[in-house]
Amino acid sequence: MAYDRTAMLKLLRPAMTRILTPLGRALAGRGIGPDAVTAIGTLGTVISALLFFPLGRLTVGALVITVFVLFDLLDGVVARLGGNGGSTWGAFLDSTLDRVADAAIFAGLILYFISRDDTLMAAVTLVCLVAGAVVSYAKARAEGLGLTADVGLAERPERLVVALVAACLAGLGVPYVLAGGMWLLAAASLVTVGQRVWHVYTQTRER
Repeated sequence: MAYDRTAMLKLLRPAMTRILTPLGRALAGRGIGPDAVTAIGTLGTVISALLFFPLGRLTVGALVITVFVLFDLLDGVVARLGGNGGSTWGAFLDSTLDRVADAAIFAGLILYFISRDDTLMAAVTLVCLVAGAVVSYAKARAEGLGLTADVGLAERPERLVVALVAACLAGLGVPYVLAGGMWLLAAASLVTVGQRVWHVYTQTRER
């Protein structure tokens, strides 16, 4: 089974694959499999988010996390070069650890806002975290029931891009960009939950 990717990652895949292939070949040649790459990427993301963001080092944190997020593509490259093209277990592990990485990113931002006594923005970011998890769960649950839920305004790549770009710019001193990004993500994620629920509902009504 090939690793599942959303539309944005599918568009970026050809260019990113060419960039990551030399590194993937080196890892595969040393016996490092795609599952290990997935785990390393997640561990790096979690440590970076929970270390840099609460300390207010937003730009450094966003840039380091971006590097580890690329492991989300690198694991597929390693799987292909290793000759197995991915596996059912690998796809499950990848999707599960994606949720862990996402939670760490938004948890780090929540701690950042709490450290600055900004309770409102901590609450808004918490909405981003919870709604994002529900977006992913809705798709997984729908597919488990033989339905689809590949719709929505804010899927994982969009959420990551907005969060990391906003954090990076905020760390560079751009005013209001992080708060604006979190408000935007909260609204877009809630809309996406509604879109997926409605999409599944219409499919059940047609049966």
